[in-house]
Amino acid sequence: MPSGLNEKENMLEAMLFASPESVPLERLAEALETDIPLTRNLLEHMAEIYRKNASGVQLQEVDGAYRLCTNPLYYPAVQRLLQKKPRAAFSQSILETLAIIVFKQPITRGAIEGIRGINSDYAVNKLVEYGLVTEVGRLDAPGRPLLFGTSEEFLIFYGLKNLDEILANSEPLEFLQAGLEDEPTLEE
Repeated sequence: MPSGLNEKENMLEAMLFASPESVPLERLAEALETDIPLTRNLLEHMAEIYRKNASGVQLQEVDGAYRLCTNPLYYPAVQRLLQKKPRAAFSQSILETLAIIVFKQPITRGAIEGIRGINSDYAVNKLVEYGLVTEVGRLDAPGRPLLFGTSEEFLIFYGLKNLDEILANSEPLEFLQAGLEDEPTLEE
């Protein structure tokens, strides 16, 4: 881990390293026994030090929660260590389905199929399997169909802090595809 962190930042780093999930800012401040603005400043300073030092890890914010993750620059080395094979890119149908879910969530399979004009079971199932999409409830209608939305893993995969960053994008398919070019991609 990079030098240049103060004691409170070292504590934050240890807490984030030990946590298997993203940790909300409020919870970090509570555990650090300090206030939220100071904790946010410490996290911002940590992130800057990681960037300046081209550290093997980076601090990522996802929906107001923080986590340590591998710096994408070093993913090939990690991949070799873990002996994971590279994953294939998404098909056009999966990308289209993901874009619909991102912009229309929560949404049912039937509504997705109504927009795409074809059966989308395979694409939705694959997105759920990848962990990018999750069941978020049921529609209060006959048959109570499942509603789908994006998951925290979606935000992490695309390096987004929150959905507002993608919802402001006027070219969703291009954004989603560009994210796959820079990141490890998912199997078909």
